[in-house]
Amino acid sequence: MATEHYGLGEPRMLEKIDKLFACGVGELVDLPQIVVVGDQSSGKSSVLEGLIKKPLPRDSGLCTRFATQIVFRRAPTTKIDVSIIPSRDAKPDHATRARAWGRAVETLDSKAFVKIMDEVHEVMGLKADSSDTEDSATIPTKPPTFSNDVLRLEISGPDQEHLSVIDVPGIFKSTTFGLTTKTDIDLVRNMVKTYMDNPRSVMLAVIPANVDVATQEILELANDADPHGDRTLGVLTKPDLVDKGAEPRVIDLVDGRTRPMKLGWHIIRNPGQMEMADTGLDRDALETNFFRSQAPWSTIEKDKVGIDALRVRLKDVLSSLVKREFPKVRTEIKNRLENRKARLETLGPERSDSSDQRAFLTRLATRFQRLVSLALSANHGADDAFNSRSALRIAPAAMARMKLFSDEMAEHGHTYAFLDPDGKERPIAVPTGAKPQKHGEPAFGATTAIGNPLANVGRGAQQQGFPNRNNANDSVELVDILHPASLLAYPEKGNIKSWLSHVFKTNRGFELGTFNNTILATAMKKQSMKWADMSLAYVSDIIVLVHNFIVAALQAECGDANVRETLMQILLDELLKRYQKSLDAARFLLEVESTDTPFTLNHYFNDNLQKTRHDKVHAGLKRKAFEMEGTQVVRVDQAAEVNNMSNDEHVVQEIHDILKSYYKVTRKTFVDNVCKQATNHYLLTSDSSPLALFSPILVGQMSEAELEEIAGEMPEVKRIRAQLKKEIGSLGEAVKILARA
Repeated sequence: MATEHYGLGEPRMLEKIDKLFACGVGELVDLPQIVVVGDQSSGKSSVLEGLIKKPLPRDSGLCTRFATQIVFRRAPTTKIDVSIIPSRDAKPDHATRARAWGRAVETLDSKAFVKIMDEVHEVMGLKADSSDTEDSATIPTKPPTFSNDVLRLEISGPDQEHLSVIDVPGIFKSTTFGLTTKTDIDLVRNMVKTYMDNPRSVMLAVIPANVDVATQEILELANDADPHGDRTLGVLTKPDLVDKGAEPRVIDLVDGRTRPMKLGWHIIRNPGQMEMADTGLDRDALETNFFRSQAPWSTIEKDKVGIDALRVRLKDVLSSLVKREFPKVRTEIKNRLENRKARLETLGPERSDSSDQRAFLTRLATRFQRLVSLALSANHGADDAFNSRSALRIAPAAMARMKLFSDEMAEHGHTYAFLDPDGKERPIAVPTGAKPQKHGEPAFGATTAIGNPLANVGRGAQQQGFPNRNNANDSVELVDILHPASLLAYPEKGNIKSWLSHVFKTNRGFELGTFNNTILATAMKKQSMKWADMSLAYVSDIIVLVHNFIVAALQAECGDANVRETLMQILLDELLKRYQKSLDAARFLLEVESTDTPFTLNHYFNDNLQKTRHDKVHAGLKRKAFEMEGTQVVRVDQAAEVNNMSNDEHVVQEIHDILKSYYKVTRKTFVDNVCKQATNHYLLTSDSSPLALFSPILVGQMSEAELEEIAGEMPEVKRIRAQLKKEIGSLGEAVKILARA
């Protein structure tokens, strides 16, 4: 029976494997296959002739310029279908042309087959023959000699048993003038290695018996691809040409005594050149007679000699191979299909025209604004992107920076340390080891520019100040607008009254026991001189947070790096303008505080002033108090001495108290205004903020040129998309083939 060498169901599996080859999935998934390999002079063509039981036209170029898959199939009628499977890297027009070509013949008539081979060469774009060289020097681009396309011969008939083999071009070391080049040597070698390296292939290594196998390069390549010899079957040819006395060496090889392989060795006897000239030659009878009557070849086991025995061995090997690998192939095809679909998904929808491009960017902008909304409401659990990209958590980061700004303004925003009610200076909160500025040290307002003040906190001169920036890792595109990083001095500890006394004496008018508003304005301007550095640095840090958020959000929602980069370039000018508005808002608030006459309607100013005066009197009385019968008592005459000071001293003390109360109220108002206006409004929450820029509305206003520039697919992306679609088509067809009963 035709299936005597198969287990149940194996013919169907073999047929499915052949159909997988035909649909081109063999380029994507390693399929079980038998590959015939050897040198050009090894006798591979004669082996194929024996397998198909038909002579091949010697001038057809078959199996010399491209891989050939030969499929034998049981069918009621005899037929030979010839087709071309384009290579994976074939250009679309070539692939379409190759797939469209096909021929069907009833017999392998030499004349008809030569004509078919000429058509195959033309479709594959190969040189017609070795004589195609006379004008090669004048041809700009000469056609190649070899192709990565695969010629498929499907031989059907009632006497055929299912078998499939792939023959690849023979490797060679020397070039042929006008036909092959050194480049062709490497091309063929790489092509052969690709088939041999397939872990699911069984290599039929064809080697002449009349040469030393140790010198055969094809065995070296087979050993590299299959070091344990699990999938290599050696086939020896030309035993009739073995020198007398050298036969035992060949027989030892066939019997496995030398160079053993798990699949073993086989030996066949092909007709010689003179014998092939005999049109009445019976190839099988010639071979059978040789191994039956010629000593010592007649001593070899019959299942290791002859083309018929080889055909049986190949069917057994292929059947076992397919049975073992078929479930793995099924799983791998499904996995590859899912992988290709996922990769195509990352490219997003196809963007071939302005309508596609606008729709693509609108969807992207919608997803971007969703992230903005979630981020500003700190709803981080609604999207996994917040877990993988910390820059998206902008709300807690901005709040932390606002709190730091407020705290630092309270602790270090003033130039001179204010006095407590008892006349002492309150301790200044500074990092461990840092030293507050002392009276007489370099003038305040001077800063030391550094690259990143946070990078070296705790070292040397930086112990004398604090960094104005909390995030000085600025993007290159932001450097020109952001406030530079620097160190600011801590409040000066010393005699603030001596400074205020100097201000009073150098700015007093003809007032009697009081002072004019210009003195308070002068003192306030000096006392708040660090506000500019601190507030602009704070706003700059929030700008960096916003910019990093925009970059991270685009990365999270858009997998196309070219789209992201181009989009950011388009948005950058407007983003910089909006960032600048926030800095301008802060500068406006600074200008109001530094140039206008001190003024406030906040009742806390008066409350603070009255409390300061009360606490000062209380502290003075407490110093004079003594205990009498468990009660603190102050003598009347000593109580009168509490505020005993000169007229000028009294005015200076009054300036200090008013300045302290006004500074506190103004600082809080200023901090609130900078946070609410410069950052919250201009940078975070308003419709004109940078976060609101990239929106569906903006996309709707873009011109076709802008859409093409941003969302038009790069040639490389188009190529990848086309390749993925092609592979998905092949893999999808493969899944259908596997699903059929």
